[in-house]
Amino acid sequence: MNKVTLTGILLTALTVASCGNGAKSPDNNQTQAATEVAKTDSASKKIVLFFGDSLTAGYGLDDPADAFPGVIGRRVDSLKLPYKVINAGLSGETTAGGNGRINWLLKQKIDIFVLELGANDGLRGIPVNETAKNLQSIVDKVKAKYPDAKLVLLGMQVPPNMGADYTGKFKNVFPNLAAKNKMKLVPFLLQGVAGIPSLNQGDGIHPTAQGAKIAANNVWEVLKDDLK
Repeated sequence: MNKVTLTGILLTALTVASCGNGAKSPDNNQTQAATEVAKTDSASKKIVLFFGDSLTAGYGLDDPADAFPGVIGRRVDSLKLPYKVINAGLSGETTAGGNGRINWLLKQKIDIFVLELGANDGLRGIPVNETAKNLQSIVDKVKAKYPDAKLVLLGMQVPPNMGADYTGKFKNVFPNLAAKNKMKLVPFLLQGVAGIPSLNQGDGIHPTAQGAKIAANNVWEVLKDDLK
């Protein structure tokens, strides 16, 4: 991946991710996620919860259902798998914010938990140990409530201009956390998307619908075995 290009697009994202609220307001997005979980017949369908920021929420897309969780949800439906995909993404979310709202979404049983947070921490230069601590706390809360839930972590990266030390430590948060908690890991959610203008929106960071399909494939390759 071209480091210069990645630096530019992620720097642009700092402003966008901080103020963007996606196609839906945070409150509406979160309420819809909980409502969809509540409507699911737990006897016939298991829940896959995607918990993340604007990348999960589908910021900037004409239809948020075209975000990568929606792409995966349609694939699940087409294969007639006994799962319902719920998108609990919230644009601008940090790991601290996610740690503060996760309990609200754990009121209904979750069978597979997919965690996509950390990019906004990195863009703000939040200390890596704080990001790791918040992510661990989220995982701990899920495991405490649903010890049998399968866990998947989606890795992120920050631009080189953050400094080699910070960049390396940030990148290592995700494999370290996955190993510690026996979580499946997608090393980099935006592999094959980041740095490619045609696959990103005008802000240079959030995927287009086509880019979201590639991100969905990255996740699918790791998630598919848990859906059997």
